[in-house]
Amino acid sequence: MVDNLDNLNAAHLLDSEQMNQMTVGGLIVAVLLIIAMWKIFSKAGQGGWKSIIPIYNVYMLCKIADGNGWKFLLLLIPIVNIIYTIMLCHRLAKSFGKGFLFTLGLLLLPNIFTLILGFGGSQYIGPKGMPA
Repeated sequence: MVDNLDNLNAAHLLDSEQMNQMTVGGLIVAVLLIIAMWKIFSKAGQGGWKSIIPIYNVYMLCKIADGNGWKFLLLLIPIVNIIYTIMLCHRLAKSFGKGFLFTLGLLLLPNIFTLILGFGGSQYIGPKGMPA
């Protein structure tokens, strides 16, 4: 009986260590994504600090990608939000000189492609890929 309790405690400690590692890993990814968004906003001529303010960051992202920040309200309408998210990803990709495949990357693997956009060498062209 005591051996079973020791085995149970050892298994619990392993799970606790794994949880700590996952938490640290998650924090590292979160910090990298915050920095990447900061850099995206900076590349677009906006203050990077605007990327860390909830709701305002979505408004500014719409302004960067679409030219009209108030279109973020479309994200509050069911079904329309799905269509506008696809459009927004495409316009964001075009704003940095990227094509359709990058749009798919932003839709399917947003964290990875946000890091690529933030830390990569691409330059901001303008909303919808049109020079300002």
